[in-house]
Amino acid sequence: MLDENRKHYDALETRSADERAADQLVGLNAQLASHGMAALSSLADLAGLPVLRKSELVARQAEQPPFGGLPVTNLAHVFQSPGPIYEPGGVSHDWWRMGRFLHAVGIGPGDVVQNCFGYHLTPAGMIFESGARAVGAAVLPAGVGQTELQVRAARDVGCTAYAGTPDYLKVILDKAEEMGVALSFTRAAVGGGALFPSLRKEYADRGIACLQCYATADLGNIAYESEAMEGMIVDEGVIVEIVRPGTGDPVAPGEVGEVVVTTLNPDYPLIRFATGDLSAVMPGESPCGRTNMRIKGWMGRADQTTKIKGMFVRPEQVAELVARHPEVRRARVIASREGEMDVMKVQVEAEGIGAAELSDSVAAVLKLRGQVEIVAPGSLPNDGKVIDDQRKYD
Repeated sequence: MLDENRKHYDALETRSADERAADQLVGLNAQLASHGMAALSSLADLAGLPVLRKSELVARQAEQPPFGGLPVTNLAHVFQSPGPIYEPGGVSHDWWRMGRFLHAVGIGPGDVVQNCFGYHLTPAGMIFESGARAVGAAVLPAGVGQTELQVRAARDVGCTAYAGTPDYLKVILDKAEEMGVALSFTRAAVGGGALFPSLRKEYADRGIACLQCYATADLGNIAYESEAMEGMIVDEGVIVEIVRPGTGDPVAPGEVGEVVVTTLNPDYPLIRFATGDLSAVMPGESPCGRTNMRIKGWMGRADQTTKIKGMFVRPEQVAELVARHPEVRRARVIASREGEMDVMKVQVEAEGIGAAELSDSVAAVLKLRGQVEIVAPGSLPNDGKVIDDQRKYD
């Protein structure tokens, strides 16, 4: 365990909510200024700014390569992710803020991290290497594949920590067991995939404490687990909002919605960048003493666009349907099949309006006709879905 005096990465993690909000507002206004945008008087005003979606960023980068005209500074690397999307990278201290997560895992001076994230084109390998450097650990830049060689290197170098996807560590451990090689891993920092409870337990049974983070190539670290393992604590260098899919409107606390992130990294100031991921805010603070907001982690994808009767139906259209009628609180499109025919039903949480009136709006906005079902407010599932495709294709 970490020495109690080094329990937290820095004093930012234990700030009061008022201190954090005040500091974030200063950082946010500096980011807005770099875009030539007016300052805001409160963090709540951030919700009034437009959301930047990946599809829009791809289009902007095609028109103004490589970064779509965004004010990038101190460029050291250029990475490419599927899309393609090009991301800048820097080499200043903990540029992607991954050190905070590695510290929470218990990685620090004296550790050797076997970094099994990719180094080819995409930034994941460099993101975790930068974090390891920030906490004083050495790195074996292993990348992906050649598992037998990885086992030998881990033994020869004396790697004590693993960084990579949750499942690849098991591949290495199983290969080591097959080869009769004893490894020295005691810590694992994972991301980029689901860490199932059974897999975490298997690692614990092998003497390896495994924690996960939520990070992206564009934004770096967004949130991370601590030893408390109660949700994910939002990183100190970002502002996270949870919004209704297809909109930029914040949802009520605890409601599932899309994760929208504003970074406070002056080298790459992304404002209200939509991740396309679903999550929800958790109430209270983590028992580990870190005071920032917590989210529940990855809960699915927000881009639920589907095709019904040959027509695309998008979350933005569902949001427009809701916005047309003040009596409507939420709506959910359900796609199913009867025989060989597509069927669309629209469930609407509403009071004081009839299905017939809403049917006309459904046809006008979604360009399709379907059954409208009025349901009681609060009865739709809290899962972030506004389009539920229940059709089976197997």
